Amino acid sequence: MRLPERVLTAVVAVLVAGLVLVPTTQVVMRNVFVLPFIGAEELTRFLLICLVFCGYPLVVQNGENIVMGEIKASLPARFRAIINVSISMSAIAITAFLAWVTATNISKNLANATPTLGIPFWIFLGATLFGFAGAAAVHLIHLRKPPQADKNVAV
Repeated sequence: MRLPERVLTAVVAVLVAGLVLVPTTQVVMRNVFVLPFIGAEELTRFLLICLVFCGYPLVVQNGENIVMGEIKASLPARFRAIINVSISMSAIAITAFLAWVTATNISKNLANATPTLGIPFWIFLGATLFGFAGAAAVHLIHLRKPPQADKNVAV
């Protein structure tokens, strides 16, 4: 496993731990100590957004995204190759476009922050930008050598 993939995997593991610990801490604080954990809902939402978008490049890297294996397997080999390249090209275009839209959105809202905890907007959506830009880069790398093995999961 390469170093960037290991680091990102560790970050995602920390986000999962945070996603479990924050609501658990909120329940304990409210029920045992009768103290509210102000901002726990917002922090949990933030961690969930970060988890989803930071994990997205790992999903693409490992080929765990959804494929229509049965349909592609039924196609002739030449048509299947065309479909695979088309899927990779469209994935690059879509993820790069979404990264650009997110970067534009962040740049227009630099002074904004979340209501309760005051998390700056650029940090809040930074994970989204990272996820889409990372996925675009991974799709671009995969364009050279597509990892699409047409995994069939039918029983």
